[in-house]
Amino acid sequence: MANGRGEASKADDSELVLGVLTAVERDSRMTQRHLASELNIALGLTNAYLRRCARKGFIKIRQVPLNRYAYYLTPRGFAEKSRLTAEYLSASFDFFRRARRDCTTLLRACAMRGWQRVVLYGVGELAEIVILSATEAAIEIVCVVDADAAGKSCAGRPVVANLRQAFEQAGDKAIEAIVVTDLRTQQQSFEAARRFAIAAGLSADRVLAPELLRVVAPDREAAP
Repeated sequence: MANGRGEASKADDSELVLGVLTAVERDSRMTQRHLASELNIALGLTNAYLRRCARKGFIKIRQVPLNRYAYYLTPRGFAEKSRLTAEYLSASFDFFRRARRDCTTLLRACAMRGWQRVVLYGVGELAEIVILSATEAAIEIVCVVDADAAGKSCAGRPVVANLRQAFEQAGDKAIEAIVVTDLRTQQQSFEAARRFAIAAGLSADRVLAPELLRVVAPDREAAP
């Protein structure tokens, strides 16, 4: 598990460095506060990343009038930005390819069992890939459950706050399976969905997750 966390931290770090270099290239007089807002990180962390990029020779920092600073991308910085961009795109493609394969396999399994009306649990890239794959497997995605995005839509499907609302929205047409697509807290979401399924009279084995999420089914389930 430690290796997994280390790889995730390295990926996050590379993405932030790429964000800094991209922002500096776009606007050399961008303030640290504006950059922090764009990267969605703390102001102190933004300052630390700028200084680290400067130490590595990726950017130059110069003082300009009114006690402000300007940041310039160096030739080495341009090269690093190109490298990180290629790395990011490769990782994104690998994720899409694996997710597409796992989702297609999962949905085909649902279709073979006759489970055609499915609810997704979690908004994001993975949910969008499932929705994209559903048409090929003749699966209907009824809606997506995500409390933080309730009232919005995901790839054309409505987003509701919880599974109770999802089942209410289905009306007389039964929900036949729940697919976890939460990339943030996948294990907790999987277990919560199973508990709800049991309480609602739906078999726990109808709560599924793509293999790439690596969720683990509890040994025993009990209705709350």
